[in-house]
Parts: sequence; C-alpha cells; structure tokens
Amino acid sequence: MNQEIWQKNKIISWSQLLLDSYQKLLAKELITRTDNAQENAKALFLSPIVVVSHGKEANPIFNYGNQTALNLWEMSWQEFIQTPSKSPVNPDEIEQREELLKTVKNKGFVENYRGIRSSRTGKKFWIKNVTVWNIIDVNSNIVGQAATFPDWTFL
Repeated sequence: MNQEIWQKNKIISWSQLLLDSYQKLLAKELITRTDNAQENAKALFLSPIVVVSHGKEANPIFNYGNQTALNLWEMSWQEFIQTPSKSPVNPDEIEQREELLKTVKNKGFVENYRGIRSSRTGKKFWIKNVTVWNIIDVNSNIVGQAATFPDWTFL
C-alpha cells in the first residue's frame, strides 16, 4: 500500500518541527492544529499557502514542499527534495537571498520578504509577504529553515 507523503513518519515529525518552530518564534500558528500529529501533517501538506523548507547543508537542498509548492514549482516530491533551494532564485537575487538566510539564522525569522522565483519549466513568479523562519529541534538547535507565503503572481 502506497502512503501519502504526509503519512510518512519522517514527514509527520518534520511537519511538527516546522509548525512548532513557527509557533515558538512568531507567537502564532501557521495553520489550525489539532492534537493529532498526522492530521496536522496532512493539513500542512494540503494547505493552500506555500510551505517549503531546507536543511542546513552548505548548499541547502529542499527537504519539504507542500502540495501547493510542488504545483507552483511544477515538480514531483522526488524532484523537489533533490533540488538546491537556491535553484529557483532569480540569479540577480542570490546574494540578497544569502543575506536573508543569515539574518533569519541570527534573528529567528523575517517577515515580508519578496522576490522572483522560477518553476522547473522556467515560469517566473513574484512571491511576496514571505515569512522565513528557523526550524529548531527540542534542544533549540537550528536544523533547517522554512518559508511560507500565501500568494504569488506569474510574470
């Protein structure tokens, strides 16, 4: 039996870290949550807002993208989780993005970021009202960074 992405234990755990970190750092919930971790993972994966994350590698690779993100970037789950998170960034915004990620690492989160991204097929889109935050584990170690945004405009 094939499991949905959000039903996998690794994704359920990662979803909880994403949601817990967002709540802790921004003092608000990203989505409406229940006491059921799998239901929260499903709600996050099926949310109409974009939610993506990457690990803390030197050249971070996406390790999560909800269905809205996968649709926007025109990728399958397998394609997405093998993509360096800077790949969709407009080339003249790479340096700005690096500064953003450093600021997030030091401050915990940044709100109201905006920029241009490209899908796998080259469609460009403007993202705005982006929140980027650190993903922290139970020992307060940074284990990645995540971003969310509610809307985008194709260029």
